[in-house]
Amino acid sequence: MPDSISWLLNIRGSDIERNPVVQAFAVLHASGHLTLCVAPEKLSDAVRAHLGPDITLRPPSAFAPGLRTLRGPVRVDRATAPFQVSAELEDAGIAVVWGADPCLLPKARKNAAEIAGMEGAHLRDGAAMVEFLAWLDAEAPKGQLTEIAVVQALEGFRRATNALKEISFETICGSGPNGAIMHYRVSEETDRPLRSGEIVVIDSGGQYIDGTTDITRTVAIGPVGSDEKAAFTRVLQGMIAISRLRWPKGIAGAHLDSIARYNLWLAGQDFDHGTGHGVGAYLSVHEGPQRLSRTGDIAFEPGMILSNEPGYYREGAFGIRIENLVLVEEAPAMPGGDTHRQMLSFRTLTFAPIDRRLIDATALTEAERSWLNAYHAEVLSRIGPRVSAKAHDWLVAATKPI
Repeated sequence: MPDSISWLLNIRGSDIERNPVVQAFAVLHASGHLTLCVAPEKLSDAVRAHLGPDITLRPPSAFAPGLRTLRGPVRVDRATAPFQVSAELEDAGIAVVWGADPCLLPKARKNAAEIAGMEGAHLRDGAAMVEFLAWLDAEAPKGQLTEIAVVQALEGFRRATNALKEISFETICGSGPNGAIMHYRVSEETDRPLRSGEIVVIDSGGQYIDGTTDITRTVAIGPVGSDEKAAFTRVLQGMIAISRLRWPKGIAGAHLDSIARYNLWLAGQDFDHGTGHGVGAYLSVHEGPQRLSRTGDIAFEPGMILSNEPGYYREGAFGIRIENLVLVEEAPAMPGGDTHRQMLSFRTLTFAPIDRRLIDATALTEAERSWLNAYHAEVLSRIGPRVSAKAHDWLVAATKPI
């Protein structure tokens, strides 16, 4: 896949909108040599020098004929390789062995440099988000904002960092009933104003040379109803539960997904998407093979980055989603814990306030309240020095303990 090739060779491109990958074909040989079939005009002299002598360059038209010259057996990923790959090999009498793309797990397990880059990208992106949220709180009550205006403003705050390469996907901004559409994309036909008494779901992200971000915040526009607050609090409790989670090594996303839904299920509610997906390091914002969902069958390992984004959607009324990105790490030992059992945990990478106006604080447990207050204190500590004085004043108020 293009993201595997881009990761393996440590190159990036702009062939696919919002995804910084290079479209190409590649064959990885058992010797470690790699044949890269790519349009020559895509490669600058600097990139050619970076690739070095262990990479043989060929035009894309050489890929199919080249398959017929390989000495088998050849591993092919049934889930991702074009059918024509196995057809060419089999027609030439070359044995095909079905197996996973060998880049998938190493790419998912971020190394120290990738983790450091993602941390830096999230601090930069968090500052842009705080500037945006402060602006939104000041402008929304005037009654002049529409969904499109919000999308354009948010991208503007990210571009003001002078580090944004591209947004990581089309920004979702759904107000009122539009927020109940999980993968809503605003258009000129659907654009609606942000109205007092409603909530708005804003799901967005950025591509930076050091990392990829993906964050969702649900924001109140004026006073909102008790149903919205109750549902928001349940979603928040699910997000906090995942954030605080510890689990034995070897557990996959399918085993953990329901933990985010516990409070919603008790209220007879649920959401129809996975709780989280893998995220690349200046690569695709949706990256496998790990998933925090009912279909996630890949055990989590240190270095994997996933989204933590439970939600709730009431058709025709409102939608809610809260999303942070989290990093899988080895969990420190606990007093009285099993000494023979390795445990893992999540560390939050995303820093931006969660709308306190939508929280029913009386419904939170002491542990949930402590997590939220500690998170907001960390947001203020990490992001406060990075924003304007006006945004800092807003941030101080937005992160007060509850």
